[in-house]
Amino acid sequence: MKLDKSLWTFGALTIVLSLMPFFPEPHLWGKLKWLAGGAVGMKTIDWLDMIFHGGPLFIFLFLFGMQLGKKRFS
Repeated sequence: MKLDKSLWTFGALTIVLSLMPFFPEPHLWGKLKWLAGGAVGMKTIDWLDMIFHGGPLFIFLFLFGMQLGKKRFS
């Protein structure tokens, strides 16, 4: 299965953006844990930060799924 090169580039950049900063813990992971814990004390800036770090990842997963579906059902 050959996927579009630009999709792979977007995927690599998305993963890097989603995980930055890498230490002590990936930023998006920390926000998701905070959200799973009830989001107590989350302010607007925290929600926007989660969207900015996680949004491209969800867009990539959607595009990747569309690409796989197109290859699979055509």
